[in-house]
Amino acid sequence: DEKKVMIQNVTVDILQQYFNEKRSNGRLDGNGRLSPQSLRLHKNVINQTLKFAQKNGLISENPCEFVALPKSERFESTFYTAQQMKMLFKAIEGDALANLIKITAIYGLRRSEVLGIKKDSIDFENNLLNIKHTVLQVGKRIIEKDKTKNATSRRSFPLTDETKAIFQKILADEKENRKLFGKEYHENDYIFKWDDGKPFMPDYVTKHFSKLLEKNNLPHIRFHEIRHSCASLLLNENWTLKDVQEYLGHADITTTANIYGHLDVSRKANMVDKLSDVLS
Repeated sequence: DEKKVMIQNVTVDILQQYFNEKRSNGRLDGNGRLSPQSLRLHKNVINQTLKFAQKNGLISENPCEFVALPKSERFESTFYTAQQMKMLFKAIEGDALANLIKITAIYGLRRSEVLGIKKDSIDFENNLLNIKHTVLQVGKRIIEKDKTKNATSRRSFPLTDETKAIFQKILADEKENRKLFGKEYHENDYIFKWDDGKPFMPDYVTKHFSKLLEKNNLPHIRFHEIRHSCASLLLNENWTLKDVQEYLGHADITTTANIYGHLDVSRKANMVDKLSDVLS
C-alpha cells in the first residue's frame, strides 16, 4: 500500500512480500500478526480486484492466484477450571473490574463485547442481554461501533438472577454517582465505567486483570482466556462444539473446533464406548 504500485505492475513477488509482512506484523494496533484466516480474507479482496482488472483488460493474468498463504494453526488455549474461576471471583470482590470480569466469564464475551454493553443492551422486561455494540482500542484511539465482529457475534443471552442483580446494582450506583459528581460526571450509555462516568479503556482492562492475578497469586491467563475458560466449562458439562460455537458467536464451527476440539473429550469417550459396545 505504501509503495503505491500501479495495478499493471503488481507481481507475485510483490504480493507475497505483502502477505509475509502482514503475517509477521499486520495488526492495526501494531501489536501482533494477522491470523491465517484474516490473511485469506485479505487475499480474497485482492484476488477479486485483480480478477476484475484482468476481465477489463488492464492485466493479462492474475498474480494473486500464485500467492502462498500459511496454513491454519491449531491454537492451544489456556483456561481456568471452575474451581479456579470461583477463586478468582472471591479474590477480586470489591475491585472496580469485578462485575465486568464476572459478566465476561458467564457469557464468554470478547473484551470488545463486554465493554460495548450499553443500557439498551439490557432488556429487563424480557430478561435478555443483547450483544450488539463493541468498543475497540487502536493505539490510544477508541473505536466505538454499533455492530459486532461478525453477524453471528450479534447474539442474545438470558439474564440469570445473578447477572440481573449485577446490572441493576450498577445502574443504581450510576444514579448516585451522577449526583455526587454533578457537572463533572461524564454522561454516556455504557455500563462498565469509573464512578465519574468515564468508560474503562480496553488496554486498562487487560493490564489490570493481569495485575489482579499476580496480586492474588493466581495462575496467569490473558483476559481473552476468560472466554476460553467459559468454553471449556461448557464442554466439560457435555455441551457440543456446535452449542459452544453459537454461545461464543463464532462465525464458523471450524474456529471453535480448532481452539476447543481437543477439550471435547467426554463426548468422544462416550462415542468410543458406544462403538466398542456395538463391535464387541
